[in-house]
Amino acid sequence: MKKIPVTKPYFSEEEKRITLEVLDSGWVAQGPRAAAFEKNVAEHEGVAEGVATTSCTTALHLAMSAQGMGAGMDVIVPAFTFVATENAVLSTGAIPVLVDICKDTFNVNVNKLLEVVEQKYYKKDRVLINKETGNALWGIVPVHEFGLCCDIYKINSIAQEYNLHIIEDAACALGSKIGEVHQGGFGNPSCISFHPRKSITTGEGGMILTDNVELAKGLRELRSHGCTISADERDKGKGFLLPEFEKAGYNYRMTDLQAAIGQAQMKKLDYIIAEKRKKVALYNEMIQSRIPELITPVEPEGFFHTYQSYVCMLDKNRLKGKSIEDCGIYRNYIMQELEDRGIATRQGTHAVHTLGYYRKRFGYMPNMFPDAYECDRLSIALPLYVDLTVEEQEYVIENIGEVLSNGNGF
Repeated sequence: MKKIPVTKPYFSEEEKRITLEVLDSGWVAQGPRAAAFEKNVAEHEGVAEGVATTSCTTALHLAMSAQGMGAGMDVIVPAFTFVATENAVLSTGAIPVLVDICKDTFNVNVNKLLEVVEQKYYKKDRVLINKETGNALWGIVPVHEFGLCCDIYKINSIAQEYNLHIIEDAACALGSKIGEVHQGGFGNPSCISFHPRKSITTGEGGMILTDNVELAKGLRELRSHGCTISADERDKGKGFLLPEFEKAGYNYRMTDLQAAIGQAQMKKLDYIIAEKRKKVALYNEMIQSRIPELITPVEPEGFFHTYQSYVCMLDKNRLKGKSIEDCGIYRNYIMQELEDRGIATRQGTHAVHTLGYYRKRFGYMPNMFPDAYECDRLSIALPLYVDLTVEEQEYVIENIGEVLSNGNGF
């Protein structure tokens, strides 16, 4: 039986060769390769600095910690995102305040965000204070979901008006743009991921992008236990002397082994994105002409979507009289049927307020964030990667059509 994964990294002999070079050099921990990889990514995205980390989650935590997020503070986050966004906020001691999303883009609903700011908080000495808990509103962590930038300029305006910080969760969005401005260039630190489901991968890994040189310096220190000089600098100086530590930090260092793979991957990034966009165009054409039960992802005018994932929505309006819960059961039936036919799919991502920990701790109910909940129950990510063939895409669409025609009572 044909097996089509939901995603697959795009490797060549270059990754093998460069990894062996690092092994032969004897320097496998963070060093010159990591510094070079940081420069590669920063230059591609048009920003001054990149700070490599062990994952996007640690990148988020590092950026949050470096900018003073902590206990007694609230942070606004979208309700529909991978749980790492909220987990990173909690890891600082702050409290995530969820806001609903727009179903068409999967990104935070700016109008809902503004409602929360204006209704949940009052201003005291230029600080917004939670009317119920007394927490100060630190800022906003918007997400560029699935590779589509959120409405960041409007969010920037809100943050400027209310004196709020912003850190962009750009885990999925390396290469994404609004106009000619890449993520990372919107005036805020952004955090990207190199997990295997992303456009390029280092196995695990992340990076903070920023134009703030002083912030980058502080991030590098915190990344290495608060050390004031890097391992590379020690090697070029008096390496026999132990460094000074002016602050308490973490070990979030990316290895040179990972960074070398990242260097090889960066050479392919534009090609990978272009190939995925070609396959997205074909999916859109086939689905829009043959599968009316599915809603294809949008790319608003002026936005450049990199499609980390190709996420469709089951159209609830074609499942007359069915609740979101029933539609979710049907979505899972479709995914299981496709799995049985060798086609891997995934739910887009989580409505975080439905997850056990968050539900129990904060008392969330599904209808509190209805659009996030609907996307949680009705989203389907189809296979998308560079090596996916036209024949395989046709096989995917044919089988979706067959499963939908069976209906299973819907």
